Amino acid sequence: MTNTAEVIKFPGPEPGEQERRVADIDDGYTRFANELLEAIASADLTARQLKVMLAYIRKTYGFNKKTDRIADEQIAQLTGLSRQNVNKAKKELISMGCLFMDGSQIGVNKEVSAWHFSKCLQVSNLVSKLETKGVFKLETNEVSKPETHKRHSLKTKKDNTNKPPIVPREENSVKPEKPKKNATQYPNNFSPNDGNKKLADSLGVSLDSEVPAFADYHQSRGSTFKDWNLALNTWLRNAVKFGRKAQPPQRSAGNRQPENFATKDYGQTVVPDWARE
Repeated sequence: MTNTAEVIKFPGPEPGEQERRVADIDDGYTRFANELLEAIASADLTARQLKVMLAYIRKTYGFNKKTDRIADEQIAQLTGLSRQNVNKAKKELISMGCLFMDGSQIGVNKEVSAWHFSKCLQVSNLVSKLETKGVFKLETNEVSKPETHKRHSLKTKKDNTNKPPIVPREENSVKPEKPKKNATQYPNNFSPNDGNKKLADSLGVSLDSEVPAFADYHQSRGSTFKDWNLALNTWLRNAVKFGRKAQPPQRSAGNRQPENFATKDYGQTVVPDWARE
């Protein structure tokens, strides 16, 4: 006599079918400013930085908080990134002004005008290197030099036939860098060069009247140029362009001489009769 077992099938989902998940605000939503969302969309963030940024938004604004104490492990669990990569992306976002620290709490900086990005932070999309210990060096057996093989030596002789000898090239001498000229104020020993004189003759401008006006103007303003002769050429062209007449240089107060009115002879003063007592 044999015992038989009866298999009872319970109703359930057919194999191969997966439950459909549909996002619904009834399950919760995050109140978020459209301007802040547009700023994130237009920001030059890496994929890792964007994931970390959205995760902090979810952990703060998703719970109606501006800042909160959020561990890196929470962001790593939400984004699927490693804790090291989360910490690195967080520091980058803080340095760019997207996130800010308030003591031990962290939050999203709503002042989007204070966000700033640099190229050096965009290279961080590479996986951060983890320190490894005890890396073994692989030993490789020494390979015999190709010159010792007969086949290689015959091929080398055949390839070198009818080839001109290689003459070593002379190394190009390194050219010394020209010293950079710095902008200076009007030099005391400035004088027009031949280029200024030729330009003045071609424009019909008098250097005797323009150079003093040029000097007074730039000395009073404290102007600085790398090449004052080129600046004088620009001055001469503007003098012709705007039809400006050069003003004679004004004498400084230190060069004025006293008139000495007391020593001068103005003649004898005659008092009229009506003014006498």
